[in-house]
Amino acid sequence: MELHYGIKDLKDIDFMVFLPIVLPVMAVGAILVFLALFDLYRHRKTRENALIWMVVILFVNTLGPILYFVIGRKESKRL
Repeated sequence: MELHYGIKDLKDIDFMVFLPIVLPVMAVGAILVFLALFDLYRHRKTRENALIWMVVILFVNTLGPILYFVIGRKESKRL
């Protein structure tokens, strides 16, 4: 009994079937990253830890921009 898959098994998979599922998720993630970076750039003077937020937005895929919009925007209320 073989419990793992090899390269030969991957060649048999039709990856185009997954494209309609994967593309919208990637597009939403890219839009969230762009909007979060744009907002961070617009308010860079009033944000603390702007560099840290930029790293979080870029490297924590879809969750990074969501965290920025939920947590990161609240810290700039002290104008």
